[in-house]
Amino acid sequence: MIAIPQDVAEIGYLVASGCFIIGLKQLGSPDTAVRGNRISAWGMALAIVMTLLVGNILEWWQIAVGILIGSGLGLWQAKVVKMTSMPQMVALLNGWGGAASLLVGGAEFLRSKLAGEPIPTGTGVVIQLSLLVGAVTFTGSLIAFAKLQELMSGKAIAFPMQKAVNALVFLTIAGLGGYQVYTPDALLVPFYAVIALSLILGVLLVIPIGGADMPVVIALLNSYSGIAAAMTGFVIGNNVLIVAGALVGSSGVILSQIMCKAMNRSLANVLFGAFGGGSGVGAKSAAGMSVRSVSAEDAAIQLAYAQSVIIVPGYGLAVAQAQHVVRELAELIEKNGGDVKYAIHPVAGRMPGHMNVLLAESHVPYDRLYDMDEINPSFETCDVALVIGANDVVNPVARHDTGSPIYGMPILNVDKARSIIVMKRSMNAGFAGIENELFYDPKTAMLFGDAKASLTKLVTEIKAL
Repeated sequence: MIAIPQDVAEIGYLVASGCFIIGLKQLGSPDTAVRGNRISAWGMALAIVMTLLVGNILEWWQIAVGILIGSGLGLWQAKVVKMTSMPQMVALLNGWGGAASLLVGGAEFLRSKLAGEPIPTGTGVVIQLSLLVGAVTFTGSLIAFAKLQELMSGKAIAFPMQKAVNALVFLTIAGLGGYQVYTPDALLVPFYAVIALSLILGVLLVIPIGGADMPVVIALLNSYSGIAAAMTGFVIGNNVLIVAGALVGSSGVILSQIMCKAMNRSLANVLFGAFGGGSGVGAKSAAGMSVRSVSAEDAAIQLAYAQSVIIVPGYGLAVAQAQHVVRELAELIEKNGGDVKYAIHPVAGRMPGHMNVLLAESHVPYDRLYDMDEINPSFETCDVALVIGANDVVNPVARHDTGSPIYGMPILNVDKARSIIVMKRSMNAGFAGIENELFYDPKTAMLFGDAKASLTKLVTEIKAL
């Protein structure tokens, strides 16, 4: 068996950590994101190789089988998972990361116990934390996946004394974990109880969070998976795992805060506020108002002769896989002398950066993408705002209706545009479960139908003008 000195492995780990840091930095910009992802991937490959060469590998064929199965599953998922399902995939990957940390921490605990080796207090605390965070990440991510995949209701699920029950479960876990840390000859029953209760806690923490908060939940669970990995790194004494986990954990927390800021809410409110569970506010906002529809022919004329067009992509664009057609439409408008920009809300879609990734896939120029603060002043001078599948992020009730669950959330100022075309399949409410006041604005015309089919009609009509 090939083996290398620990010092050599540490140098390799240092290089791998540098790759992670550089890659993470480059992921912050669309034009360098692909390169950053590749650098990070090479860093991870180096870390794996170093671990295999320095570690006490019992059977190489087992490692080879694991690598083949894992790589095969990863390649298969990368090929078959659609962009619309990317949030669900991210949720699952977070969950698997948490499960891995849970298994490694648990295996180290059992190994020490069965070998009769004393566990230092510091190591014991970290093991208990890795069990807790890993288990919560695993089941919490599965619930997030089920909500996104619509295997269960996306609405907030609440029951009496829910917060008190959650607190009791957490305190029980903390008590059992402390007992194991400070009782060297403790039985294994508390160990399995901690795992079971932590798995239950993960479910309890996520079910009361509604679908409208899924971008924040995904970012937070990603942070949890990183924290769990860092804890596991301390348990087994692996420096690169500590660094990688710390990077993921800290970046996930920062991203969660950015998402919360975009909704003008605190992280505590997201976690414990049961937002996105639906509301009766919609009936109030729609009372006495009517909807105006438009044909693809009339919409095409507006867009073809507009001097300024702002496209607002939403989850409906992703569902229809219409990103390539919308780019073709934008190119036609520009050929006719119009200026086209894309307005990206931080929580548009079902995961952070969903719209950026979607449009990048269709090779939309990066300099055409504008975040909310940059683009909002431009709506007042915009000839046509084209909303494709977006809902809550353009709903004006967020500004004035104090009874709305999205009140106070910064939105894209689409209602300020001179003319508005909204493309939707139906009048169904968005993830927040409320009516959209924008749809009833006299300046708004609804183009109903599948986004890809409607955009294709627009392209055909503009070409025929």
